[in-house]
Amino acid sequence: MKIIPKRKIWFSFSGLLVVLSITSLVFWGLNLGIDFTGGSSLELTFPKQRPETTEVKENLADLELNNLMVKPVGEKEMILRFQETDEQTHQQIMDKLGSGVVQEKFDSVGPSVGNELKRKSFYAVIAVLIAIIIYIGWAFRKVSQPVASWKYGVTAIIALFHDAIIVLGVFAILGQFFGVEINTAFIAALLTVLGYSVNDSIVVFDRIRENLPYSEQNFEGTIDTSVRQTVTRSIYTSATTSLVLISILVLGGVTITGFVAALLVGILIGTYSSIFLASPLLVLWNKRTEV
Repeated sequence: MKIIPKRKIWFSFSGLLVVLSITSLVFWGLNLGIDFTGGSSLELTFPKQRPETTEVKENLADLELNNLMVKPVGEKEMILRFQETDEQTHQQIMDKLGSGVVQEKFDSVGPSVGNELKRKSFYAVIAVLIAIIIYIGWAFRKVSQPVASWKYGVTAIIALFHDAIIVLGVFAILGQFFGVEINTAFIAALLTVLGYSVNDSIVVFDRIRENLPYSEQNFEGTIDTSVRQTVTRSIYTSATTSLVLISILVLGGVTITGFVAALLVGILIGTYSSIFLASPLLVLWNKRTEV
């Protein structure tokens, strides 16, 4: 199957996903966790029957925990969120919940730390994008015809923005309907996805670079051949990685759900963009230059 000649279909599909993602972000935003907003989070497992959320709130009422949120997870797990608190209050909460309750995780972050994490996360993403442009521009510096080497880097970045926006849009939906939060683990997953996606794009671009000097086809034909030569490898790699992530998502604990889900969505979208978006964009750019 020829891929590049059908680029209008891929562009339309990508455009639809991006519009839906941006709409989700505008209307719902991201459900930021305590890593960014500040506060405390307590993850619990009950040995027998899990109490109702109202019962837990009543038991903890005299502690006057501001902004207390109680969220059941799975069959016996529960997550409590409230304002930043000290260790003494933390122990009082555990005492009131009763013996036998297992504390899986407790985090407490101040507002100033949360704001600093936001800033550093933003800088980390920007630094990664700049590094990717520089690397691809250098790696393809000897490929100047018919598309300049720096255009490979810009095309890869466009594909990365496409991937990142869709991942954020998916998590805006998950946050709105399932309470999935954005934390520092999500940022780590997003950076991993950017690296995975650009690696996939470079594999395709590298095959284009190898084929260009010897191909008797025009630029579009050479790219289509190169993409079809690498598409099986990319899909197989994505499929095997996704199977592992799905297994972890199903069998793993609630604490890593957001991280694994971000990796899974990002890898699937990254594989799609490296095949059906990045390379067709090169062809489109070349055609616009020729006009």
